Amino acid sequence: EVPLVESGGGLVQAGRSLRLSCAASAITFNDYAIGWFRQAPGKEREGVGCIVINDGSTYYAESVKGRFTISSDNAKNTVYLQMNSLKPEDTAVYYCAADSRRLCYEYDYWGQGTQVTVSS
Repeated sequence: EVPLVESGGGLVQAGRSLRLSCAASAITFNDYAIGWFRQAPGKEREGVGCIVINDGSTYYAESVKGRFTISSDNAKNTVYLQMNSLKPEDTAVYYCAADSRRLCYEYDYWGQGTQVTVSS
C-alpha cells in the first residue's frame, strides 16, 4: 500500500488557483511532518513547504511565500497545498513526503506526484 497519494493537479491559467491534496494511509498521520516538493523539467527538486501535523507549524520556500498555504485535515489524514496567484514558473510535478522525525528534513515516504501546468 502506498502511504501517500497526491491529487488535484491539472492545467490552469496564470493568476488562478489550484489545490493539491496529499492523502496518507498506513501511517499514523499525527506522528509526521508532511512536506511538499516540486520538480520542473530539467531542474532539481525544490522544497515548497512543510507542515508539522501535531502542532500545525508551517514553513515555506521564499518563492511561494504569500501565495501558497499548507493545511491539514487530521480527520481525513490529508494535507492540502493551496496555490494562489499561480505563475508559469510554478509548472512542475508536485510531490508530498512524510518525515517521521517531524523536522521537515529527512523524508521516509514519497507520493507518486501530480502534474501542475500553469499557462501564460
